[in-house]
Amino acid sequence: MATASPAPSGPQPSLTFTRPVFAKLSPHPYLLRTLSPDSPDQQPTRNNGRAPHQSRPIQINTSSLSQAHGSSLVRTGDTTVICGVRGELLPVTAIPQFRPHNGTLYDQDEGDEARARKELKDYDLLVPNIELATGCAPQFLPGVPPTTLAQTVSTRVSSLLHGAGVVDGRGLRVWFTPESKKEEGDMEVEGEEEREEQKPQVVAYWVLYIDLLFVSFDGNPFDAAWAAVLAALKDTKLPMARWDPDREMVVCRKGQDTRLNVRGLPVACSAAVFLEKEHGEVGRGERNRHWILLDPDRSEEELCKEVVTVVVDCSDGGETRVRSIEKQGGTVIGRELIRGFVGVAEGRWREVKEAMGN
Repeated sequence: MATASPAPSGPQPSLTFTRPVFAKLSPHPYLLRTLSPDSPDQQPTRNNGRAPHQSRPIQINTSSLSQAHGSSLVRTGDTTVICGVRGELLPVTAIPQFRPHNGTLYDQDEGDEARARKELKDYDLLVPNIELATGCAPQFLPGVPPTTLAQTVSTRVSSLLHGAGVVDGRGLRVWFTPESKKEEGDMEVEGEEEREEQKPQVVAYWVLYIDLLFVSFDGNPFDAAWAAVLAALKDTKLPMARWDPDREMVVCRKGQDTRLNVRGLPVACSAAVFLEKEHGEVGRGERNRHWILLDPDRSEEELCKEVVTVVVDCSDGGETRVRSIEKQGGTVIGRELIRGFVGVAEGRWREVKEAMGN
């Protein structure tokens, strides 16, 4: 006759998980626990070991692609992006909305600079494109159309390129001065015709195709993408182009490259707001504590609904110029917090400047 085994005496062992497993099963409580330690002697930390105000180190390499006019590789934490810039010549005859240029080759006034910035936008001379490679993160699958995230980041990069005036559009013009044709006749009238014929004219533009490929993705794609674009543009050298009247086409001279004129060094700095209450539910008289997480990774972005990005440029004699402020969702970050965040962005600017070797 079988007998039942006696019940074990003493306390039952509790079910425990390792820290990585706990972080995946309950990401919000786990991050909240690390940000609000029991002991006042312990500093708040994030799952990745960083302090809330600490960004990931950034590494920047240039001239990585031999077949591009300019390129860069940027790595910040586990986010890695490659950027290649290639210029293609666009004849003015292929621009339906082209308006003849009334200036000269040597115009350096503010009016001509404003015209050049308008040409960049009207003629689509800056074309960014972003691809999130298959395998760079679990959510990016093969054989699918471009994701909303890729299109959003591409639009933001394009907007900042035009808004910050990074590229000097005057350097993308290809000029041609027709030879004067002397004919018999009145010398005074002929002289006027000669001066008219010798006036330089724009015959083509360089179009810059800026392609970005994320090799690995771990959050904060815009900051990494913008740093890669900036480094690649500063690395860009375009061939010397001229108009050949005999063949009626633009030709390039090998070995006579001209470095692209990139103005300033605007650097993007993003942060996300983590709330104590996961869905923001607070009772009357209660306060929903929050933490501002600088340079959030992918797991932190999934837990945060409010994000702010500030673009600053401190290259003008040490004076800080705010080039752009973007804010998405939430009501925590107001004017005062943004003013304080500008100082944090200045620190990030110095880190990126050092990584670029400027």
